[in-house]
Amino acid sequence: MVRNGEFTTADVKRVLRKHWWMLPACALGFAAMCLLVATQIPKQYTSRTLVLVSRPAVPADYVKPVVTEDLSQRLSSMKGEILSRSRLEPIIEKFNLYVDERPKVHMEDLVERLRKAVVVSPLEAMPGTQDRSLPGFEVNVTFNNAQLAQQICTEITSMFLEQNSRALEQQASRTTLFISRQLDEAKAKLDEQDAKLAQFKRQYIGMLPEEGQGNLTLLTTLNSQLDANTQALSRAQQDKTFNESLLSQQQANRKKSETDANPETLEEQLRTRQEQLAVLESRYTAEHPDVVKMKNEISELKKKIEGSSNLNDARAKSRKMIEPPEMQQLRAKIQEAELNYTELLKRQTKIQDQIRVVESHIEASPMVEQQLKELTRNYQSALDFYNDLLRKRDNSAMARDLVHQQEGEQFRVLDPPSLPTNPSFPKILNFAGGGLGGGTALGLFVLYLLMLMDKTLHTERDVETYLKLPVLTSLPVLDLPFESHGDGESLKLLVAARN
Repeated sequence: MVRNGEFTTADVKRVLRKHWWMLPACALGFAAMCLLVATQIPKQYTSRTLVLVSRPAVPADYVKPVVTEDLSQRLSSMKGEILSRSRLEPIIEKFNLYVDERPKVHMEDLVERLRKAVVVSPLEAMPGTQDRSLPGFEVNVTFNNAQLAQQICTEITSMFLEQNSRALEQQASRTTLFISRQLDEAKAKLDEQDAKLAQFKRQYIGMLPEEGQGNLTLLTTLNSQLDANTQALSRAQQDKTFNESLLSQQQANRKKSETDANPETLEEQLRTRQEQLAVLESRYTAEHPDVVKMKNEISELKKKIEGSSNLNDARAKSRKMIEPPEMQQLRAKIQEAELNYTELLKRQTKIQDQIRVVESHIEASPMVEQQLKELTRNYQSALDFYNDLLRKRDNSAMARDLVHQQEGEQFRVLDPPSLPTNPSFPKILNFAGGGLGGGTALGLFVLYLLMLMDKTLHTERDVETYLKLPVLTSLPVLDLPFESHGDGESLKLLVAARN
């Protein structure tokens, strides 16, 4: 007897010994029922095909693919597009599927049924390999007709191949077009930066950083030239003053000799005074007493010779023509010294201007260098960006050519869609195994119920527990040979005897 849902090994053995036939009966019966159901269920056939992803013929080190999207994501997007109503409805019309159900069922439901019949599952990479990229995928199509399943699987696989090829080509074309537009814009910006840099260099020529050392060297040279020119000016001034003093001395000696031989005429006196005045003005200011005295004498002489200027001019020319060679040479030296002095002054002014220009270049060099660095940095950035886009455009063009020549990444059918000979559902062996397992479980459940329903007393503990009476004596179990009764009746007699 089972107490509180608990049973012992003796209880199990007793039930199995009495009702053992229930286990095989339930198992075989349930298995037979499952087989009968399997024969009545409409059969489904599954056509399979395996599509592998072939690597590009040219290594990625030489031509980088323009499509960098993960294949699993690309496969998911292609699956969503291919299994859409716009793509599946033509398949239903092409193969004339669900003919009997079309008047009763809406087309959207038929498309949904066909969508559920198509299963696309990616293949996982082999464990232990370094390459984790998706090697391919499998297309399974389940239908109630083997030929239709194969045809639908072939159609779906062709859609995947065409969609992948078209997607790769479109992506390559779009990428190339986009990069070309970006390249044109980058070229315009690069030309703009180049023009700015060239204009800046033209504007600040002589102030550029690479000309700094040259400016310092030029400044040193100009300072040396300025010092030499200053010294030359001083020497020219000294030579001029010396020659003028010699000329004045010779003129004085000549006048003295002429005065002793011939009295001076008014014109000669005037000329002599004017020469002396020129010498004095070169040495003294206009307020000097000697200069003022000489001017007064010249004024008085002019008054005396007023009215006879023509005669005096002729006499002066004649006297000048008969001037001694030594005096003429001194006058030539004085004139040459004056010209040299003037040239040296012009040269000194020019050198000073050049020094000021070079010094301004040196002072402005840091500011120009900072601006040039900014312009150069912008130009270099534009140049690097342009070169990068140029490489990408060339790579995109090569990748597009690979797609056109079918040398890039492609879907290749390893196993063509199969023609199923045996139904994929229902599986006879699976149904039979399931029936045997279910029948065995049912038989064990029935035996358990029999143990729970058994209220007979078999041990002294059962008697004391349920009758609340002490056991005075007990008789051993005797195995008596009964001719007309089975084991069940023998047990009952034994229990009655013990009670």
